[in-house]
Amino acid sequence: MINKVIKDAQQAVADIPNGATIMLGGFGLCGIPENCIAELVNKKINKLTCISNNAGVDDFGIGLMLQNRQVKKMISSYVGENKEFERQLLSGELEVELIPQGTLAERIRAGGAGIPAFFTPAGVGTEVAEGKEVRTFDDKKYLMESWLKADFSIIKAWKGDTSGNLIFKGTTRNFSPMMAAAGKICIAEVEELVEPGELDPNAIHVPGIYVQRIFKGKNYEKRIEQKTITETNLAEKSKNSFSDKKNPQGPLDKNRIAQRIAQEVKDGYYVNLGIGIPTLVANYIPSDINVMLQSENGLLGIGPFPTNENVDADMINAGKQTVTMQAGSSLFSSAESFAMIRGEHVNLTILGAMEVSENGDIANWKIPGKMVKGMGGAMDLVASAKNIIVAMQHVSKDGKSKLLKNCSLPITGISCVKKIVTELAVLEVLPGGGFKLLERAPGVSIEEIKNATEGKLIIEGEIPEMIFL
Repeated sequence: MINKVIKDAQQAVADIPNGATIMLGGFGLCGIPENCIAELVNKKINKLTCISNNAGVDDFGIGLMLQNRQVKKMISSYVGENKEFERQLLSGELEVELIPQGTLAERIRAGGAGIPAFFTPAGVGTEVAEGKEVRTFDDKKYLMESWLKADFSIIKAWKGDTSGNLIFKGTTRNFSPMMAAAGKICIAEVEELVEPGELDPNAIHVPGIYVQRIFKGKNYEKRIEQKTITETNLAEKSKNSFSDKKNPQGPLDKNRIAQRIAQEVKDGYYVNLGIGIPTLVANYIPSDINVMLQSENGLLGIGPFPTNENVDADMINAGKQTVTMQAGSSLFSSAESFAMIRGEHVNLTILGAMEVSENGDIANWKIPGKMVKGMGGAMDLVASAKNIIVAMQHVSKDGKSKLLKNCSLPITGISCVKKIVTELAVLEVLPGGGFKLLERAPGVSIEEIKNATEGKLIIEGEIPEMIFL
């Protein structure tokens, strides 16, 4: 058998030169190649172009390379909470290409599969489309995107054999299988290294043909970005925490918004929950219906948050929170995840927004010159989801409406939002434009909603108050 074992991380990255293009696997801090990143930092290799979903955090993962000014360019989908990444981007110190997460995964997959270009609906009508070819297929517009390849791809797996076959654990798979194929040289560090024949061929996630170097890593820290735990009956406590009354008066808090949105979830739905308020919706889905929650980092069947004793760093959701799996769950790569989304297999998407226009446009990924979080998977979701519900604040902290005639911030997607739930109301975005008022928060008047809505507000007949069972 072909033997690809090398001694350690130092030997693995010894020939990576200044100016190289490298892919680095991982989602947040989950599944990152810790040993190789540490050695890249030690070697002070610089002028690197790094292709990775994000850049870790300020003091761990790729964030350490940013601190050391080793990175010339980042090709990513998400800035997240990495303050140094955001600072360097806004100051112009770092060249950054932000790409929708599904497009990033597919461009990497295409690079490894020898496909120079493909068409995707993600990003149509946004700044991502600038300078790109747009074609229409079946009356829908698509962007042409090109493949991504690298000099080196550096990934981390759970188990591997000396021939380079790899198995991943939990949600650590994410971008790594595609990156393995897209790098001229793939370096794999593993927690457990075994002889050929010890891994079940049916369980292999990456065949050894894609891996050139493999070694057993040491001292994995497996830092958790968002350790999130539950207590017994936490959901019940959450339901009862805001009031003893079923319908307290006044604007809704975030739990109430989530509770109202949960009423839109139907039996048999596959649902994608965005970060923030949408994550809370899971607490209020009725126990008598069957729903599968999908997370774009590679999990179908999200379960409750774990107890403190059951926290697993290898099991997170798209918000980097620790989670569990429900019975019947499945795990897969980021490319497979976005195939589910792009192929319209997800019934409902719930996500947050900074602004929504009366035509159903949504803006939720950056404020020019002030804040850039990145689009993550949002552009893919809003371009392909069958039904999109937005959870958001009706007005900003300074009292300005967020339901507008036209979005003032960079667009995430055009004419895609179907329904909105805010602290004041439930509204439907009509096909011809305008926010149709469906329900109002208990104790909130029609006049209050009118004053808080800049866009066209349509009111027909009596508007009932929301009901919480």
